[in-house]
Amino acid sequence: MEDPFLNYFALGLLFFVVIVLVYGIIAIHDIPARIAHARNHPHQDAIHAAGWISLFMLHLLWPFLWIWAMMYQPERGWGFAHKPGEPASPKEAVDQLEELRHRMAEIEARLESGNRSDQSSKEQRRPAIDVPGPLVLNAEEKTPAMKVAASEGHAAPR
Repeated sequence: MEDPFLNYFALGLLFFVVIVLVYGIIAIHDIPARIAHARNHPHQDAIHAAGWISLFMLHLLWPFLWIWAMMYQPERGWGFAHKPGEPASPKEAVDQLEELRHRMAEIEARLESGNRSDQSSKEQRRPAIDVPGPLVLNAEEKTPAMKVAASEGHAAPR
């Protein structure tokens, strides 16, 4: 004769597995809603409702719900807002660029006048081709200009 205990045990195990699978699927579909709730998302109710709809649509919407829930950050919103230190409009960006160009021209003019005064005081010959930066060689020492600038107390780029 068959043992009725094993039949009932197998039936109980089958119910347990089915219940755990159903609960697992529901818990997995609730992940975007939990993310939205943790981030204080303005659309957390819609994400939660769409999660239930996705459950009945064979998980079609779930990846999009995950992305929707992850897009919102409490400290920066949707990420499209103006960040501090960045220009808010193209006109401000152009103005900032022009200001930087003007400042660069002033720095280059100061460096050029400093180089001319150093060269005239040392009575050095200028190279035939005026190449800026570390490519210029000092005529006496045959060393790159970066080493010369470092020895004169200027910061050399690394």
